[in-house]
Amino acid sequence: MHQEEDNFIVVVNHEDQYSIWPASRELPLGWRDEGTKGSKADCLAHIEQVWTDMRPLSLRKQMDAAAAANGS
Repeated sequence: MHQEEDNFIVVVNHEDQYSIWPASRELPLGWRDEGTKGSKADCLAHIEQVWTDMRPLSLRKQMDAAAAANGS
């Protein structure tokens, strides 16, 4: 297996959306290192466990505010 295949990090953006990124590359604008590093498969498995709500953070906040305003 190529060494690059085992050298990924999990990244997250301001909307709490997750992705993987090659550890050897500079982070893309708007993304930060989440702290998990490993193989592509390991990083994807981690994302599957932690990213349980696919809605962007801003949408979750908007929906929570609307529910609170409606007394739900």
